[in-house]
Amino acid sequence: MTEATYPVTGMTCDHCVRAVEAEVGRVPGVASVSVDLAGGRVTVRSPEPVDAAVVRAAVEEAGYEVTAG
Repeated sequence: MTEATYPVTGMTCDHCVRAVEAEVGRVPGVASVSVDLAGGRVTVRSPEPVDAAVVRAAVEEAGYEVTAG
């Protein structure tokens, strides 16, 4: 299992968390998604590495931004 964490800006509430979890959870290969609202981080677990650009696009589809970090 691999794990990647992405810094995300714009999340302010539980709705934000659910939106990001839903979009990133649809990415092929993603086994689980956990969102740290207070820390502004999204952690993706998958059997094989998932392309960061695909995760970024899913976060953006949910209405938020992956930042460099």
